[in-house]
Amino acid sequence: MPSFPTRPLGRRAFAGGLAAAISLPALVGCGEKKPQIRVYNWDTYIGPTTLEDFTKSTGTEVRYDLFADNAELFAKLREGNPGYDVIVPSNDTVERMIRSDMLLPIDRARIPNFANLEQAFQDAAFDKGRKFTVPYFWGTVGIGYRKSKVPTPPTSWAAIFDNPSMKGRISVLGEPAQLIGIAAKYLGYSINVRDPEQIKAAEDLLIKAKPTFLTIAGDDGQDRLLRGEVDLCMEHSGDILQVMKEDSDLAFALPKEGGLLWQDCLAIPKGAPNVEGAHAFIDFILRPDVHAAIAATIRYPLPNAAAKKLMQPDYLNDPAIYPPADALARSETETYPGEAVQRLYDETLTRLRAA
Repeated sequence: MPSFPTRPLGRRAFAGGLAAAISLPALVGCGEKKPQIRVYNWDTYIGPTTLEDFTKSTGTEVRYDLFADNAELFAKLREGNPGYDVIVPSNDTVERMIRSDMLLPIDRARIPNFANLEQAFQDAAFDKGRKFTVPYFWGTVGIGYRKSKVPTPPTSWAAIFDNPSMKGRISVLGEPAQLIGIAAKYLGYSINVRDPEQIKAAEDLLIKAKPTFLTIAGDDGQDRLLRGEVDLCMEHSGDILQVMKEDSDLAFALPKEGGLLWQDCLAIPKGAPNVEGAHAFIDFILRPDVHAAIAATIRYPLPNAAAKKLMQPDYLNDPAIYPPADALARSETETYPGEAVQRLYDETLTRLRAA
């Protein structure tokens, strides 16, 4: 198993090095294979030594694959599990996967570190009783921006949807429900928009704003912002916080209309080859020292009360990580809309891309 550096890396170097390093076969001795689990996670969403530390602790190697968004994750497993033991879907996709009978129940007896979680995260509306998931991290979707190009902090989603002076200088997320939901939020509707007329209004807004979009893409707005390709982006808070460590001219804002609240979860898909190893990995992540070390790298808020006690004040007191209560109160958690509305979202995004 290749060893990883103990210092945090810039997200671009870290992502590329990590993906390449741990896709290699795990071999010991004269061709003898060690126990292995296969994990499917978001890019730049793990600590620099987490996987190596798990292997040292358990003797189980990790094969680690990356996906760009929930749509890719769902599509990959919809026709059958290609061999993953642990996956990291977001809350609305968890609900969709539960309805589609794609997840195995979690055996809580194998995860004693579940007790480290804050009480509020020990249950979830999208997974009643936490039968299928364990919370990994949570956060918001707001606006990342370059201060020298946007000297006044953006206080409204108008900076993304009604900003003709920024032609070709904005990037937005490409997940249909997120993009359409946030556009609907700006128009005064719910992020969980279901009414076809309201969805059409969001589509019209997006088509009008499209000349200002450099890209409608996956979760890479933070990198485009860092490279200077865009000056504004719709992005996850932690992604912007990571690149802020590399460039002090970058910042994050949660608009006055509210943002999107999300929760990413650890789950075991049906057909997992190593269910025992999957439980061991999930329990390892919930260890306070492990979860805290990941949070220090990726800069997302923790659901783990014991891990939070290990964090530094600059993390705990950063409003971009833990937004003020009033900003959170105006935000909404995305829920799964059902297959019919999901098709409306997908068709809307297709028309937007073609416009």
